[in-house]
Amino acid sequence: MRQFLSGFASAVALGAGVMAFAGSAAFGPRPETFNALEMFGDIVYLVEQQYVVPVDEKKLVGAALNGMLQSLDPHSNYLDADEFRSLRETSRGAYGGLGIEVTSEDSAVKVITPMDDTPASRAGIQAGDFITAINGESVLGKPLNEAVKGMKGTPGTEVTLTIAREGVDPFDVRLTREIINVKSVKARMEGSYGVLRITNFNENTGRETAEAVDKLKRENPGMKGLILDLRNNPGGILEQSVAVADVFLDGGEVVTQRGRNPSDIERYNAQPGDALNGLPMVVLINPGSASAAEIVAGALQDRHRATLVGLTSFGKGSVQSVIPLRGGSDGAVKLTIARYYTPSGRSIQRTGIEPDLEVALSREQAERLATSRFQFSEASFSNALNAAEGRTRRGAHEPSEYPPADFDTRKGDFQLARAMDVLAVNGNLAALRPVPKVKLAELGANLPGRRPAATTAPADPATPQIPDRPQPYRPSTPPAQPPKK
Repeated sequence: MRQFLSGFASAVALGAGVMAFAGSAAFGPRPETFNALEMFGDIVYLVEQQYVVPVDEKKLVGAALNGMLQSLDPHSNYLDADEFRSLRETSRGAYGGLGIEVTSEDSAVKVITPMDDTPASRAGIQAGDFITAINGESVLGKPLNEAVKGMKGTPGTEVTLTIAREGVDPFDVRLTREIINVKSVKARMEGSYGVLRITNFNENTGRETAEAVDKLKRENPGMKGLILDLRNNPGGILEQSVAVADVFLDGGEVVTQRGRNPSDIERYNAQPGDALNGLPMVVLINPGSASAAEIVAGALQDRHRATLVGLTSFGKGSVQSVIPLRGGSDGAVKLTIARYYTPSGRSIQRTGIEPDLEVALSREQAERLATSRFQFSEASFSNALNAAEGRTRRGAHEPSEYPPADFDTRKGDFQLARAMDVLAVNGNLAALRPVPKVKLAELGANLPGRRPAATTAPADPATPQIPDRPQPYRPSTPPAQPPKK
């Protein structure tokens, strides 16, 4: 069975959930269900006969199916035949579109993250933006799948998105669609450390990861460690997340999937052999790291293979099965069928994975985390599944670390710099030199409703901007020592 995982309710970039390519679906409703189905037929007939304008019956039924499934949880929905075909195509790692991950929130289309090196990221679209119209036609209140369909299209064609962003007036962005060849793995050296960036998990990610690690080792025999960057990675194919973890684990469990019945358990294990031969690792995560990305991060954390640096991940710990209807000619049903668990038995549904070293990308982000009661994550969905253990996501709090006054966030990536510091002490956080703090109350001048200060760096971008040559952070003056008693 081919299995897929995606962090959000819908995606322009990739498919979501677990895909079981069964030939047909078998239904067996209880007798009382037939009365409800008869009532549904009566309502469809009334709408067809008496609604003020003619209706498209197929679209009407599709919307009803979608509404029924979306009432279960944010990740269950109905895909029509075109959407199902698009799902199969885009999961292969290429499609015509803009490169945006989106979800539905209060009948609006919300941007989760723009993908690296795509029309969306180059146009400056940010995580948290709302898309209110496509080519001048409102998408408010429309099914999310229709908005996704409107953004995809033939490469070279143009599309105009109307963007609503907090603190500014709505504005239009004109983009040209491209073939989004989603090369999911990029690698480079930063000093003595390798940096491996994985943007999503498509059919090629496991192979690309193994090849990239092999090339880094071959060309840099003195490499002292590796940073695996999973920030803003929305997920993808489950098997590929297992394959990526397998590159760095010397056998053992990666993830367990547990369904409705106690006997519904499926375990995924790594094969013997660590491609890095024990070299120290750091994994970078943030609230845009979801699902398949969380599987990798959770496995490497639980197995004590890597230190996690950054911010708590999205918290999407459920599995979906995409079941074709009549071979796909009638579309497909995407249905949540299980939760997944990290090797230590954690369900991260709604709660996410907390890093070993909590580091905000910017001072503005740190203040938002400390003062905002709303942080977008799986827990933001009113009908999201609860974690199996009944745990809750950590609320507003001051992050453990954020850039000090002498760090220029316009030129540097503070999370990446701290990851390099962690590698320098071989993952021993107790030996890590502390970052001097300033009061959060003195920061955040660029937040909405505040007077900007000339000395404040701009708000952090949606996708972390990684400089050409980031350096481990070193304070300009040693931190003050407490007086001796």
